[in-house]
Amino acid sequence: MPIGLLALALGGFGIGLTEFGIVGLLPEVASDFDVSEQVAGYLVSGYALSVAVGAVALTAAIARFDRKKVLLALMVLFIAGNLISALAPIYSVLLVGRIVAALCHGAFFGVGAVVAADMVAPNRRAGAISLMFAGLTAANVLGVPLGTLLGQQLGWRSTFWAITIIGVVALAGIQLLVPPTPAPAELNLRKELGAFRRPQVWISVTVSALAFGGVIGGFTYIAFTLTKVTGFATGTVPWLLVLFGAGTFVGNFVGGKTADRALNTSLIVNLALLAAVLAVFALTAHNKVMTVISLLLMGTIGLATAPGLQLRTMKHAQDAPTMGSGANIAAFNVGNALGAWLGGLALGAGFGYISPLWVGAGVTAAGLLVLAAGSVRPGRTEADAAPAEAAPAGVTTG
Repeated sequence: MPIGLLALALGGFGIGLTEFGIVGLLPEVASDFDVSEQVAGYLVSGYALSVAVGAVALTAAIARFDRKKVLLALMVLFIAGNLISALAPIYSVLLVGRIVAALCHGAFFGVGAVVAADMVAPNRRAGAISLMFAGLTAANVLGVPLGTLLGQQLGWRSTFWAITIIGVVALAGIQLLVPPTPAPAELNLRKELGAFRRPQVWISVTVSALAFGGVIGGFTYIAFTLTKVTGFATGTVPWLLVLFGAGTFVGNFVGGKTADRALNTSLIVNLALLAAVLAVFALTAHNKVMTVISLLLMGTIGLATAPGLQLRTMKHAQDAPTMGSGANIAAFNVGNALGAWLGGLALGAGFGYISPLWVGAGVTAAGLLVLAAGSVRPGRTEADAAPAEAAPAGVTTG
């Protein structure tokens, strides 16, 4: 594999760390800025909404430019956002930094996947794309727990300084190691947008939003649940997050394989299991052993839905893959914002630190109902029903 793929993977690692590295540090941030848990959670939901905007609007705006130059510009935006966060004197400035960094998220993965595929022979493209996205998975497995540990030991700002440095290294790597990749000569934006006239595309992105809203609804405030309900010491939170990250790593690959065999069936089963796991987690959060098991299963089953959800959207928007993929990334992050916001509302209403888990279970159940209804919806068009080339297993879309 070309060494330039490692530069793309490092950029993906930094972006993944930026997205969820704040989760384990919300108690410290809330205390430092003297804001409530609900307000601190806006750092997650605000980021997610900005990703959703960038995934569609920014991708469309930059589609005509040289892709290497686009990647470099996106990394500069990423560095600037994290630098603002590291230096933020007040909460509102930290939120602005999060929003700035988030704008590059969806576009980086969308453009980076195309660049990665162009760097290798046609029969090796799936592997190249998977390697680039491996940076995002590595962030879930190792980056987030280590970022949380660093922030707890040296202050939450140190985590943002570390991410900024990662961004600078990735920027240099892309400049030195990634070859120029010209944009396509023709871009039919009207054709791309035409995919949104299909009901099944909207059903797919709605299910994606609700599925990830369920996972993030429970995960955003997990540090509060682990310390204030289960009774774990604050210093153990990073190691507990390793379990969640390891689960996402396994679930991502298993979910890809099961989706290739039976797409809708695997999604229905996974969503039903995810709702059940979140409900059991809420019921048994006072028990340390059950909490450890639930945290692992929450990551495994939650991310097992990702490849299938991506494949379903691609299937029904097969003649507009760029916009379809961007829309699904946007949907994931709308769901992230929705889950974090609803979980924050439950906390603010005084329902306790397990209430976000109940919110997650409810949102996931809603996604299951939408998928079930969409799976039996009559009158699909030929374009809706046409088969699509399978997405490579192991590629996440967050």
